Amino acid sequence: MKKVAEIDKLPWDVLDIISKILDFDDLFQFTGVCKNWRAFHKIYWKNFITFQEPLLVKKSSHVMKSFSFINIANQKVYHSKMINYFWHYAYSGSSSGYLIMTGNNNSFLLMNPFTRRKKVINTSTFKVNFSYFAYHVLLAFGKGSEEFVLLALCKRSNSLHVYQSRNFGWVTYSRLGYPWMIVDFVVLRNTIYVVTDNANIGVLNLNSANIKFLELKNTPSVASSSHLRLVVCDGQLLVVHTMSKVVFIVYKIDFSTMNYVKLKTLGDPALFYAPGGSCHALSNPNMWGYERNSLHVINHSATKCKVYLGDDAKLPKYIEDNTLRAPFIGRPYLLDWCFRHQHYEVDYSVVE
Repeated sequence: MKKVAEIDKLPWDVLDIISKILDFDDLFQFTGVCKNWRAFHKIYWKNFITFQEPLLVKKSSHVMKSFSFINIANQKVYHSKMINYFWHYAYSGSSSGYLIMTGNNNSFLLMNPFTRRKKVINTSTFKVNFSYFAYHVLLAFGKGSEEFVLLALCKRSNSLHVYQSRNFGWVTYSRLGYPWMIVDFVVLRNTIYVVTDNANIGVLNLNSANIKFLELKNTPSVASSSHLRLVVCDGQLLVVHTMSKVVFIVYKIDFSTMNYVKLKTLGDPALFYAPGGSCHALSNPNMWGYERNSLHVINHSATKCKVYLGDDAKLPKYIEDNTLRAPFIGRPYLLDWCFRHQHYEVDYSVVE
């Protein structure tokens, strides 16, 4: 009891030193020591999470069987023993702070390593593809509720499946790319926007299971080898257009004129991109230790992050380096961006 009392009296600057040497999972045990440590942890954890954007999710080789998170700004690695229990699940992506994986029992696993919450969604509507990055995913919660929506775009068949917790059911919006080939989606102002392979922008209706496309006055010319990604930044909808090896173009959707507007520079934001995967933006990158008007690129199966810088007159010049790619089978690592603070919310009353 005397030792516990001595620990309880440790000053917070000492607790700060202790916290900085603890690993990711150990910080969860920090609150169980005593009341003083619990009070310190409440403030420390909030600050810790706030300044850890973005994190890289790293899944190790088959030999190590481990998950970890990497902050590339300060070169810090955080290991997570808790997520290791789900190492045998196939990782698809992260959204709203959750890691989204598929199981070999025709299910999706939603795991939040920052709150230790998890959800399991089973389906009999379609066969779940049990392989790495089999789906492009988005998780959004109902505004002011615990209800949630999961979008899962199968990369093999290009079928878009949507799960809503309020009715415990799946709805297929497109199958095998018909009637549309959806390639990406994002949440802006509580509404889910989608983009097709020919650069059409639409609004996904959660109430009537359809997609209403915007009547835009112009759309960019895109080739079959192009990759289109939707990004939300500072309340604006951006479309990132990349082509093999050389082209990197960013457009803004001007809702006042219903036009695609080609940007000459990113300005303040920084983009974080994984070719063939997700794309995110930070509107105040200096706060997290990143350059403005910059592009950070990772490859899902490599271990490097490349940084491209632009200036006030031009976008970052991105050139894909195919030499960084590792074979899909037996690859030693798996990397992906994790933007924990981007918590998506949808409003069912927005789209009638």
